[in-house]
Amino acid sequence: DCRVVFVDPSKPSVTLASGEVVFADLIIGADGVKSVTREYVVGEPDEPRATGDAAYRALIPTEKLLQDDDLRPLVENTESIIWMGPKGHIVGYNIRAKKEYNLVMIHPDGAEGGVESWTAGGNVERMKESYKGWNTVVQKLLALIPSTLDWKLMDRDPLPSWIHKDGKLALLGDSCHPMLPYRAQGSAMAIEDAAVLGNIFSHCSDRSQIAPLLYAYQSLRYERATATQTSSSLNRHIFHHPDGPEQEERDREMRAAMEDAVRVARGEQSTLALAGNANQWADKKKSAIQFGYDADEEAEKWWLMNGDKLM
Repeated sequence: DCRVVFVDPSKPSVTLASGEVVFADLIIGADGVKSVTREYVVGEPDEPRATGDAAYRALIPTEKLLQDDDLRPLVENTESIIWMGPKGHIVGYNIRAKKEYNLVMIHPDGAEGGVESWTAGGNVERMKESYKGWNTVVQKLLALIPSTLDWKLMDRDPLPSWIHKDGKLALLGDSCHPMLPYRAQGSAMAIEDAAVLGNIFSHCSDRSQIAPLLYAYQSLRYERATATQTSSSLNRHIFHHPDGPEQEERDREMRAAMEDAVRVARGEQSTLALAGNANQWADKKKSAIQFGYDADEEAEKWWLMNGDKLM
């Protein structure tokens, strides 16, 4: 009964499935990739487009991996692993205090239509066929999967604005900058959005400040979130090269980055700049920008420079 069925962004108010109308000074649409509020900001239905990819998802109890010499290191070593191949890749890592091993398996999407679903069942035999010929570890992992989900990956272009024209409804997280999973930054961007928004609005003392503070939030977040959205899409192309010269060059760059990281871990000096490396996480400048960001600091800097204009 608490599901929102209608939004009036001018009053502003939301109407719930129960019929209750809830009024507020401000509405934040943090309602995810299937956002109801996004359409009110855009002004029309905002349909996603198919990427051509889908993702099988599965969980395997790690006790099964520990029984196999080839799979045991996946549990014992705390690391995320990416296996790459033509038109697809697999990401694996431990979750729930190493009780389960999570697999996300990207593959060409053969389904018709454009329905987004996180709960659609997948075909295990078709899943195995997608990775036929991949290495022994992958084959052993797939053999342990009794059932799978198949998540159709959809994409949207960056919105021109996250704020409704009346200045009383704004979007946050996946509702305004949905991310493909290729760089694992969707949740991080939503948390950063919330931190900036919360920090800025902690200074709000009058309703007249709501709209300007919303536009400050957007100005602080838009460029960074949009750039991350773009870099996530880039990994799709990097990871899925067919066998050939581009794949071989990618592998050389990634190996060089890995060897450099091992040297640093041993206490030696890094010998590579790694700018533009095929492994985006190894690109030191890009990683400094991505992971050195302080949302509260950015919000406070904005307030110190502009807050007196709103008082």
